Amino acid sequence: MIEARFDGTWEGWRDTARGLLANEIRPQEVLWTQETGQQALSGILATVDTGTSVPLRVPRGFLEDAAVVACHRSPEPWAVLYRLLYRLTHGERHLLEVTSDKDVLEFRRMEKAVRRDIHKMHAFVRFRKTGENRYVAWHRPDHRIARINAPFFVRRFGSMHWAILTPDESAYWDTQTLRFGPGVPRSEAPAQDDLEELWRTYYASVFNPARVKVNAMVKEMAVRHWPTLPEADIIPKLLAEAGTRVEVMGAARRESAAPFVPETVELPVLREAAAVCEGCDLHRHATRTVFGEGPLDGGVVFVGEQPGDLEDLAGRPFVGPAGQLLDEVLREAGIDRESLYITNAVKHFKFEERGKRRIHQTPRGVEIAACRPWLEAEMKILQPRLIVCLGATAAQSVFGRAVRVNAERGQFLPNHMAEAAFVTIHPSALLRMPDPAMAAAERSRFVEELRRVRAWLG
Repeated sequence: MIEARFDGTWEGWRDTARGLLANEIRPQEVLWTQETGQQALSGILATVDTGTSVPLRVPRGFLEDAAVVACHRSPEPWAVLYRLLYRLTHGERHLLEVTSDKDVLEFRRMEKAVRRDIHKMHAFVRFRKTGENRYVAWHRPDHRIARINAPFFVRRFGSMHWAILTPDESAYWDTQTLRFGPGVPRSEAPAQDDLEELWRTYYASVFNPARVKVNAMVKEMAVRHWPTLPEADIIPKLLAEAGTRVEVMGAARRESAAPFVPETVELPVLREAAAVCEGCDLHRHATRTVFGEGPLDGGVVFVGEQPGDLEDLAGRPFVGPAGQLLDEVLREAGIDRESLYITNAVKHFKFEERGKRRIHQTPRGVEIAACRPWLEAEMKILQPRLIVCLGATAAQSVFGRAVRVNAERGQFLPNHMAEAAFVTIHPSALLRMPDPAMAAAERSRFVEELRRVRAWLG
């Protein structure tokens, strides 16, 4: 057994893991040990330069997701991350697509927990004024997310001098430089300031009683956050007045993601904004927003209906059974999936719970319309030559009207989002066909249509 000592940070683990890989050390031979201020390996690796760069061929996005998992408070991440890294670099390149694998499941479980905590920090941090343009906030996250979350607050509050204090680590921004220091107790942060009454007034004005679920509110707004939230002491009064306020608001509210869509020409900014979208009720029960992925200059965009159960858990489009079938059909048609940008008309998973299972439900027209601003924003950035609509929901979002797939299937039609749009079936339609012969015939037709798409693209 080899003891791998590192400083407990993502960067320290990464450098140490590279040293281990360079020496072909198997995961079962490694004991990970955090030692603050030290980055060294004991045993046979004592003389290895762990800073030596080892070329790592891993799937796109793994290192980004791994950096998130590394923030998990339990001691588990380091061993899980190294097992995945070792397997990905030793013949299992598509491991992350095997959603039933034990290591992958644990990896995604920890990623989900950390990302949820990141979004809670966005929601629950409250700055208190301590001087001219100087602000301090104290927050107690579930995981070690101060460092990975700090750039969000730099972008949001870049013109302010601020400090965000947490028990693990503190972040400081002086409008020019982001620094980090040790964690501090709650007593180090100011108790309240003159801004709190203004914040209570604002919160009361935007409070929507029609969406209130008290149990969910208590679950999401954990008791430990209440002392730092000025609005916590007025929520009981707002709840008591909820009935009257609902009547005043009326039922004419129109749901739309438009208020959440930023003006941007950068896809990462758009993806981050979509992660906190509440443009319709689907965000309430889905695990996360599942945004599009792929190259910006591929020239073609494939649009599906919505994430499924596995996509909702993995945070990526078309990784479940329909996605695997799409991959097969694309290969038969001579199209490389890596050359495509793939997204969905609706970014949240709509489902019905039946016991422990989550059964897919087709989005309603109002839900498709509510999510359409995200698709329009994606297309504005990507400027594709061709949009391929997989199924009726995708076509309705792309064309802005109801589309009968059988009537318009296989045609290159004019569209304001691209040079043309092409309508075909969703691969899940093949999975639902009970007649094997009919399914085989439809699959052949699907392949032939995608070959026409490849030919059109030249």
